[in-house]
Amino acid sequence: MPDKRKKIRVQMRKNRGNSPRNKQWSAGDESDELKDSNSESPMVQRVRPKGDLSRKRTLMVSDLPNDSGIMPDIDRTKCLPGRVFRVHGLLSVVETDDGRIFRCTVRRLLKTLATDERSIITCGDRVWIRPESSSGSVRSFKDSGARGRSPLPAQAEGDASIERVEPRTSQLTRASRNKVHAIVSNVDQVVFVLSLKEPDLKLHLIDRYLASAIRGGIPPVICLNKADLVETSDFQHVVGLYSRIGIRTYLTSTKTGLGLDYLKTYLQGKQTVFSGQSGVGKSSLLNAIQPGLGLRVREVSDVNSKGKHTTTTAELIRLQNGGWVVDTPGIRQFELSGVRPEEVEEFFPDFHPFIANCRFSGCTHLHENGCAVIGAVVRRQVSESRYTSYKGILGIDSISEDE
Repeated sequence: MPDKRKKIRVQMRKNRGNSPRNKQWSAGDESDELKDSNSESPMVQRVRPKGDLSRKRTLMVSDLPNDSGIMPDIDRTKCLPGRVFRVHGLLSVVETDDGRIFRCTVRRLLKTLATDERSIITCGDRVWIRPESSSGSVRSFKDSGARGRSPLPAQAEGDASIERVEPRTSQLTRASRNKVHAIVSNVDQVVFVLSLKEPDLKLHLIDRYLASAIRGGIPPVICLNKADLVETSDFQHVVGLYSRIGIRTYLTSTKTGLGLDYLKTYLQGKQTVFSGQSGVGKSSLLNAIQPGLGLRVREVSDVNSKGKHTTTTAELIRLQNGGWVVDTPGIRQFELSGVRPEEVEEFFPDFHPFIANCRFSGCTHLHENGCAVIGAVVRRQVSESRYTSYKGILGIDSISEDE
C-alpha cells in the first residue's frame, strides 16, 4: 500500500516580540556614556528579522480526504481514539471509545500551532490520546481541581497527552478577545435558553444566537424559560415569529413543568448543547429533565437583574433516556467571529424568499433602491426586529447587550 503521507510547512505561534525597551532608569551622564559606547560598537549583520519573529515548522501529515491538513501525523498503534468530555484549565477529561477515562494535557506542538482559536481543544472534540507509560495508578478528578459533583466516573485510568484533534463536523463559536472561542463541537443541535423575565428577554440576542448556530452547522432550538413569571399570551408573537421561519420554539417553566415533556422528548437520542446567558435557567432545566443530576444553580442578582456564573466549564452529560447534553457557562456578551458582511444574509432565512428579487445582485439590503428585503420589512413580511438585528451584526446599528 503506497504511503499517503506528505510534508507541509505550517505556521506556528510567535514566541518572541519586539526587543524590550531600554531599562536604563537613571538619567544624566551615565545614560550619555551608554549612548556613546553603543554608538562606537562595531556594525554586525542581522540574521533575524526585526520585531515579531515568524515561526514555521515542517510536519508530516496524512494525505487523506478527512484530514484537516494542519494536524500532525501520529502512530495510531500507540494512541487511543476518544472524545473530550470536559476542559478544565490546562487539563482535559477524555473518554476513549472503549469506555476508559483519562486526564489529559495537550501536546505542546498542538498548542503552538498558529490558529485563530483561543484554544485548540474544546468540549466535544474527537481526539487521539497517547497514554503515559508510567500511568498505572488510578487518580481522582478532585485532584485536578475539577468540579466535585460530576456525572463522570470519579476515577481515571491515568494520565495521557492529546496528540491530534480530528476535524469538527459542527461547532458553536463566538468572538472573545479578538479570537474565536469554540464553546462546543460535534453536536446534533443547540438549545438556546432565554428567560422571559429575570433577566428580561432580548430579541436581538436570539438573532445572534441563531446566526452563530447556522454558521456552525448546528440546528437551533429556542427555549423561552421562566414562563411562570409572565403572562404567556404577551409572548405568543415571539413564538410565532421564530416558528414561522422554521425554528422550533418552546415555552418552559421548571416551577410549573410547562414544556418539559416536549423538551425531554426532543433531547432523546441526540447530542445537544444548552447555551445562553447566566441566570436564564439552563442548569435548572437539566435538573428538571433528569432528577438527581444535581447541577448547581444560583439566584439572579438583585442589583442588576443579571445572572451569576454558576457553571464554570462546558461538560458532556449522559442522559438516562438516551443522548447527551452539554451544560455550558453563561454568556453575557455574544459577538460573532470573523463574519464577512456578504455572508450575514445567509443567517436570516426569512430574507431568502426576497433576496432574488433585489434590483442589484450585490445588494446589501441597507440603502439600495429596489431592495426587496427592505420592501418586505415595510410590508411587514419580515420582522422589523429581525432587520434591526441584521444591521446590528453588520455594525450599522449599535445594539447594547444590556438593552
